[in-house]
Amino acid sequence: MRSIWAGAISFGLVVIPVKLYAATEQRDITFRQVHREDGGRIQFRRFCTIDGEEIPYADIAKGYELPTGDMVVLTDEDLAELPLVTAHRIEVLHFSPNAQVEPILANKSYYLEPESTGARAYVLFRDALEKSGKVAVAKVALRQREALAALRVREGVLTLETLLWPDEVRKPEFPFLDEDIDVRQQELKMAASLIETMTEDFEPDQFRDAYREALEAVVRAKVEGNEVVRPAGVEAPEPKGQPADLTEILRASVSALKAERDGDTKKPPAKAKAPARSRAAKPGAKPKTSEPAAKSPARRKASA
Repeated sequence: MRSIWAGAISFGLVVIPVKLYAATEQRDITFRQVHREDGGRIQFRRFCTIDGEEIPYADIAKGYELPTGDMVVLTDEDLAELPLVTAHRIEVLHFSPNAQVEPILANKSYYLEPESTGARAYVLFRDALEKSGKVAVAKVALRQREALAALRVREGVLTLETLLWPDEVRKPEFPFLDEDIDVRQQELKMAASLIETMTEDFEPDQFRDAYREALEAVVRAKVEGNEVVRPAGVEAPEPKGQPADLTEILRASVSALKAERDGDTKKPPAKAKAPARSRAAKPGAKPKTSEPAAKSPARRKASA
């Protein structure tokens, strides 16, 4: 995992340096909008409604439209001047019972990893929080926006859940809430009995996304049946990286090894190098024989 934020948990006078990681990910299959006839991608371009020109992203600003139709344009400089007291800091405000932080307030979950210098303080805070059975209510600034947050413990790791502000949760205003609907006591007992009969521990690993698996099977069947459209002007990309499927990774590795071996067998054998000629040798001259080794001093005396 790659950290997306670095800061510190501010807990009274204690400061715990931490890194933030996204704890969840979407596993949905993503699609592109294409032309049904030839598979060409559909592009969306940004045009100004006044002059009709296409606007580059660098020239686009945030605008707040007034009821009169007038527009308040905000620049990056305007937004940079906004105060973010909790920038790079998770400020613990207080602690509350678990049940009081309702699930409907949950927005996104993150893991918190301690820096090496704050590991001991991190473990101390984690253990104390887990033993208390409460959640730490905090404030944090992420992506230039301040949010409420709740710190909990999951599998030995502190998790940070960003929360919606109270005015972001809609009130359930339905007509049946004002009606006087009578429920008999016997019916209530039978419903309670049915709930008790169907009660078991929640084990998320036993569930799977059957729709996504079926959709993947449809896409796979079309690929295997060669029901693939290559839009005009699109060249086959060179393979980059490794396929996501382990079977494909192994298959690609075997193919690469075979290709490498076939290439080695087709290469002509390397020619033996001819002995180097002496610089004094002329074209057509006979090669000199190797000179005998110099006589040792003992032999010289004997010959004398």
